[in-house]
Amino acid sequence: MSFLEAIILGIIQGLTEFLPVSSSGHLELTKAVLNSQALAKESLLFTIVLHGATALSTVVIFWKEIKEILFGLVQFKWNEASQYSVKIILSMIPAVFIGLYFEEEINQLFNGQILLVGTMLLITGLLLFLADKAQRTEQKVSILHSLIIGLAQAIAILPGISRSGATISTSVLLGIDREKAARFSFLMVIPLIFGKIAKDLMSGEITTESTQLFPLLAGFIAAFFTGLLACKWMIRLVKNSQLKYFAYYCFTVGVMAIIASEMI
Repeated sequence: MSFLEAIILGIIQGLTEFLPVSSSGHLELTKAVLNSQALAKESLLFTIVLHGATALSTVVIFWKEIKEILFGLVQFKWNEASQYSVKIILSMIPAVFIGLYFEEEINQLFNGQILLVGTMLLITGLLLFLADKAQRTEQKVSILHSLIIGLAQAIAILPGISRSGATISTSVLLGIDREKAARFSFLMVIPLIFGKIAKDLMSGEITTESTQLFPLLAGFIAAFFTGLLACKWMIRLVKNSQLKYFAYYCFTVGVMAIIASEMI
């Protein structure tokens, strides 16, 4: 993997992890465009590095909320902090179940499935468009809401379905306050990312023989700082009802991907 490829993929990961356009879908499309054999060989390790960078940027931005969640878990009191902690845990269950029991089937979807990515981007665009038109409310996330949002997150494992787009859109369509929806969406994924990283590191499938340190470092830095900017930007966009522009983007890229899949 070249230094430039690492930076490009890092920026794409940092942007698309938070912006509702599907990081997994864009990485698959980028890999197809770059057509790099080195990228394929180092894909797992590099993916871990990029996800670690964006998870760290989320921790930096939401450090105050994360501390409250952790305190809520250890206080053993049914207060607002502990209730929020339980909602976060419940939201993780569907994705954890899918990840544990359907890992092989999921991995097969990340193998140049450009037609699938394009189709799922169209679905993401539809969700964003509907959410943008939804009526504003000030409702908080409930226990039932957390489970439904968790199901949306599990479906977003598919390449081309934006995780943030699916969870935020589902939250808004359920009547949850837009800013609260965005914050819950970003907080609920942090344990999953770190859990997935730990699982991959212990799998024994990672090889570092041909790995170059500087491209990995460049990708990490690019993803981290881009993620910081994208996360803050996304919260403002959701709050100001500007999701429709991302819907148009997903429609455009989705159609282009479908057309490209027929030409390959």
